[in-house]
Amino acid sequence: MNRLIWLLVAVVGAFAIGGLAVHRGESINAMWIIVAAGCVYAIGYRLYSAWVAARVLTLDATRATPAMRINDGRDFVPTNRWIVFGHHFAAIAGPGPLIGPTLAAQFGYLPGTLWILVGAVLGGCVQDMTVLFLSTRRNGRSLGQMARDELGPVGGYAAMIGTLVIMVILIAVLGLVVVNAMRHSPWGTSTVFATIPIALLIGIYMRDIRPGRVLEASVLGVGLLLLAVAGGGWVDSHEQIRQYFDLDAITLAWFVIGYGFIAAVLPVWLLLAPRDYLSTFLKLGTVMLLFVAVIVMRPDIHMPAFTQFIDGTGPIFAGKLFPFVFITIACGAISGFHALVSSGTTPKLITNESDVRMIGYGSMMLESAVAIMAMIAATLLDPGVFFAINSSPGVVGATAEAAVATISGWGFPVTVEQMQALAAEMGESTLFARTGGAPSLAVGMSTIFASAFGQGMMALWYHFAIMFEAVFILTTLDAGTRVGRFMLQDALGHIWPKMGQTSWYPSVLISSALIVAGWGYFLYIGVIDPNGGINILWPLFGISNQLLAGIALCICTGILVKHGKVRYAWVTGAPLAWLTLVTTAATWEKVVSDDVRVGFLAAADKVASQLAAGTLTPEQAAVAPQLIFNQRLDAVLAIVLTLILWIVIADTARVCMRVVQGLPVPPSSEASARGAA
Repeated sequence: MNRLIWLLVAVVGAFAIGGLAVHRGESINAMWIIVAAGCVYAIGYRLYSAWVAARVLTLDATRATPAMRINDGRDFVPTNRWIVFGHHFAAIAGPGPLIGPTLAAQFGYLPGTLWILVGAVLGGCVQDMTVLFLSTRRNGRSLGQMARDELGPVGGYAAMIGTLVIMVILIAVLGLVVVNAMRHSPWGTSTVFATIPIALLIGIYMRDIRPGRVLEASVLGVGLLLLAVAGGGWVDSHEQIRQYFDLDAITLAWFVIGYGFIAAVLPVWLLLAPRDYLSTFLKLGTVMLLFVAVIVMRPDIHMPAFTQFIDGTGPIFAGKLFPFVFITIACGAISGFHALVSSGTTPKLITNESDVRMIGYGSMMLESAVAIMAMIAATLLDPGVFFAINSSPGVVGATAEAAVATISGWGFPVTVEQMQALAAEMGESTLFARTGGAPSLAVGMSTIFASAFGQGMMALWYHFAIMFEAVFILTTLDAGTRVGRFMLQDALGHIWPKMGQTSWYPSVLISSALIVAGWGYFLYIGVIDPNGGINILWPLFGISNQLLAGIALCICTGILVKHGKVRYAWVTGAPLAWLTLVTTAATWEKVVSDDVRVGFLAAADKVASQLAAGTLTPEQAAVAPQLIFNQRLDAVLAIVLTLILWIVIADTARVCMRVVQGLPVPPSSEASARGAA
C-alpha cells in the first residue's frame, strides 16, 4: 500500500511537470507549479534524503552530539529540534530565494522553476545536510577549518580565502537589494527603519524587563512590526514628515553600511538575536499565508514558459539561459552561504544526530519552496508590468513614455496610465525602474494577498511585503557581517594573536570596520551604476555563491572518499561537477564576452572610450573612472574566485587519489563519540 501511494505521488508529479513543460497557451494556472513542487519535495525528502542519511552518511541516533558532550552553556547547548529547525531556517533564508527567482523570470517561468526543484532536491538539500553532518561529527568545526584539517594547507587556505572574499560580495548585493527597495519610498523606508528599534526593544524586554517571558515578547514584537507597516502609511500621508524618509540611493547606502557596522559590534542579545527570532515568525508566517492564498485564489501565470530573452538580450541582466539562469536562481536551488551556517551555530545545538536530516535537508527544502512562491508571485504579473518595474532607465529609457514604448516593442504591452494606476494602488509615486527584484515581488505578493484577504488594502499589503523582504535581507546582512568578522579575526590572529581574540573589543571594532568597508565599497559600486547595479553585481553574487557551494561540495566529497565511501562520492560529486561547469562558463562569459552588457571588460572599455571621446554627460563623466575600475575589478575577482575553486578541486582530487592508492593522507578530524576533541 505504501509503495502504491508513493507511486501515485510520482505519477502526479510527473504529470504536473509534463504539463508545465508542454503548455504554450496564453496562461497556465499556478496550481500546476504547486502540485509539481509538492510531489518533487515529498519524494525527495521521503526517499532520497532517507537513502542518503542511511547509506551515505550513516546517521547514528545513539552517538552523542557535540551539544550533549561539551554542553558549555554558551556555544554548545542541547536544544529542541524544532527550535533548532527554526533557528537554522531563519539563518539560511536570506533574500536569495526571493530575489533570484524574480530576476530569472525574465527567461520565462519554466527554466527557473525546473532548476529550483531539481537543484534543491539533488544539490542544495544534500549539501546542507552533508555539511551539517560532517561539522556535527567534528565538534562544530567551520567549513574552512574542515578544509584545512581534511585536505591540507593548500586546499584549506584557498577555501578560507575564497570564503571570506565571497562573503563580502554576498553581503554587498543584499545591501543593494534593500537600497533599491527603499529608494524614494517614504512608506517602505520608515517601516524598515522602525524594525531596528523594535528589535532592540524586544532584546531588552527578554533580557531585563521580563526575563523568560518569551510568549509576551513574541506577541509584542509581531504586533509592533504590523503596527510599523500601518504607521508607514501614516508617515507617507503627511508631507512634512514623509520628506525625512524620501531618501536617495546613496543616502540609504550609507544607512545600510552604518547599520551593518553597528549590528556587528553590538552584543548579540541586543539586536541580532531578537531580530532573528522575530524574523522567524514573519518568514514562516508570511510563506504559509502566501501558500494558502495561492491555493485559495489559484492565480494564472501570465509570463510565458520561455521569453525571447533566453538569447542573452534580457533587460534586467544580460546573458543567455545557460549558464545565467543557474547563477541567478542561486540560493533557491543551492547556496554556498548555507554551508557556513551548517558548519556554524547549528551543529552546536543538535541534540540527536538523526535530526540532521530534518534540519539540514528539510530547511533547504522549505527555502526552495519559498523560491517557488517567489517565482509564482513574479510571473503572475503582466509581463509588461514586470519588465517596467525591473528594467533600468539605461536599458529602456529615462522617461516613462520611452520605457513603455521600448517594453511594448518587445511584445509585452504596457501603458504609462497602467503603471501610474498601479503605483497609486501600491501607495508609491512610481514603480518604474525599481530594479533589484524586491519591488516587483512585493507587487506580486500584494496582488495575491489582496485578492484572497482584502482587495481594498493593496498598499498595506505591498508595504508589508517590502518589510517582509527587508527583514529577510537584514537578518542575513547583520549575521553575515558578524560571521565575516569572525573569519577575519581568525585570519588576522595568525599575524597578531591578539586580533584572534573574538572578545577583545579593539579587535571587534577593527575587524568589523574592515569587513563593512569591503562590502560597503561594492554596495557603492552598485548604487552609482547607471544600469541599477543588478547587472553588475547579481551575476557576480551568483557566481560567488555557487563557487562557495562548489568549495563545500569538494570538502564533502573528499571526506566521503577518505571514509571509504568512494562508491557514494557521486552524491556530492555530481552536483559539484555541474556547479563547476556552470560557474566556470559564467566566469568565462563575464570576462571575455565582447557584449558590453555581459562582459565586465567590454563594459569598462566602452565607458573608457566614451570618456576619452567626451560623449558622456558631466554627471556620467564624474563617475566614469570609478565605473571603469569597478568593472575591471569585478573581472579580476571572478577569475580569482574561480581559480580558487579549481585549486580546491585539484587538492581534493589529489587527496582522493592518494586514498585510492593506499597512500597516507591527512588524518580524519572526526571527534570521538565519547569526549570532546
